[in-house]
Amino acid sequence: MKIAVLGAGSWGFCLASLLAAKGYETVSWTTKKDLAEKLSTSRQHPFLPQHRSVGNMSFTSDLKEALDNIDLIVESVTSAGVRSVFEQVKSFGVPTCPIVVTSKGIEQNTDLILPDVIVEVLGEEVRERVGLLTGPSFAQEVILGLPASVVGSCFSKETLQFICETFTTDNFRVYPNPDIYGAAYGGALKNVIAIACGISDGLKLGASSRAALMTRGLHEVCKLTIALGCNPETLNGLSGMGDFVLTCNSPMSRNFRFGMLLAEGMSPKEAEKKIEMVVEGVYTSISALQLSKKYHVAMPITETIGLILSEKMTPLNAVRALMQRSIKEEIL
Repeated sequence: MKIAVLGAGSWGFCLASLLAAKGYETVSWTTKKDLAEKLSTSRQHPFLPQHRSVGNMSFTSDLKEALDNIDLIVESVTSAGVRSVFEQVKSFGVPTCPIVVTSKGIEQNTDLILPDVIVEVLGEEVRERVGLLTGPSFAQEVILGLPASVVGSCFSKETLQFICETFTTDNFRVYPNPDIYGAAYGGALKNVIAIACGISDGLKLGASSRAALMTRGLHEVCKLTIALGCNPETLNGLSGMGDFVLTCNSPMSRNFRFGMLLAEGMSPKEAEKKIEMVVEGVYTSISALQLSKKYHVAMPITETIGLILSEKMTPLNAVRALMQRSIKEEIL
């Protein structure tokens, strides 16, 4: 099987390496010609220097070349870039192979999950072939073969089975879940809460504060996904609580690290520049606020992060504002 991985960031490179190690032919596409050339010769990613990949891997900045005679497309670009990338893909013809989304985000202004963005661009004919891979997984650990478990979700059972079988290895388990909307929203919205947890740690507010933010953050995400018609049990699984536990607790998460930098006094632009990678929670926070207003769901933590990112409130004042909110019943 020949697989095209669109995007050569750390996660895209990690998945390409995982698939190549299983014996599949993988070709990774990036817009950066110099990066493609560097990866071709070194077999090491600049953000993953501890690993040198093996197997049948190639790299290119030519999208047409990457899409030639493939059996599977794995998307791993930024959330904001999904639409434009698949508009380019469409210019070479609508793919007839399965497409797996691995980015975590919600498109701004349309409120679409990323699989739906692809369907809107390529047409309804591809819906049954589009799926999602999400859950608690750091590229730095997965690429070293450390155990990890994630979720596969699709619009069709056949594609779901295909995705689970394709990606599962001895150390990378893919659990099927038919609730693609719940899985997608959980994976995207947790990034906003991870920023809040990073701010909390940056302000040295302690583990108790972080635990409260995680719990109340999951609470408000659950309320929104229920309003959107998702299965509430999905948020209790890997794409919900599992991803929260991972992303909200470690500086290995760029969203968490971004929050820590904000607490240190950096502006959002300065913090993103320092991290040198896209911080998906920044993009998703706008979509989350749009959804909360549209469905009349109160999301105080998400709203507060929005104020911080727009520089209308400092992190310290944001904490004070949250602590002064009236207390309501804990249950949904």
